[in-house]
Amino acid sequence: MSPTPETNPAKRGFGRYAVALIPLAVFAVIAGTAAKMLYDQDVHGKDISEIPSALIGTKAPTLNLPPLEGANLPALTDGAIKGKLTLVNVFASWCIPCREEHPILRELAKDSRLNVVAINYKDKNDNALRFLGELGNPFAAIGIDPKGQAAIDWGVYGIPESYLVAPDGTILYKRVGPFDDISLKEGLLPAMAKALGKPAS
Repeated sequence: MSPTPETNPAKRGFGRYAVALIPLAVFAVIAGTAAKMLYDQDVHGKDISEIPSALIGTKAPTLNLPPLEGANLPALTDGAIKGKLTLVNVFASWCIPCREEHPILRELAKDSRLNVVAINYKDKNDNALRFLGELGNPFAAIGIDPKGQAAIDWGVYGIPESYLVAPDGTILYKRVGPFDDISLKEGLLPAMAKALGKPAS
């Protein structure tokens, strides 16, 4: 009489091996994904910080954020961006990359075709004012997001992040991380040109 399936040593041993292989298979998938991202970045020049957003091509989430007290700027509401090509920047005083990109935001704010506004993320009021006093204020409106709810609504991965929003409220472009010369030339400026119906300069 042959052993039943429950008592067959070979089958029990195979089951243990199968369970032991699960973590290895998961690791292989993660490692393969990471390797592909690095390959795309190094070989094809893809910017892995350009994370796709499910919001691109959809209406921007509602904005109804209180103003940054002491900044003498309007609150960030839907009215602050309606009918304007707008760059919504998410920043905080404690964010070092936000400091690095700030001069670029100041330059972008000089472009009369672009409305630059901000969500101040999980920051202290005095620290945010000090940040703007030290580095300059490129924003036409600032809304505070002390609990990060607006950031969740906008699908923020980590700051700084920026969203280009069309005059009709459609999200056209998203940048994760600070702007630099390459991301401006290959990302934001072409998206602006397309929105304005003009060739990128």
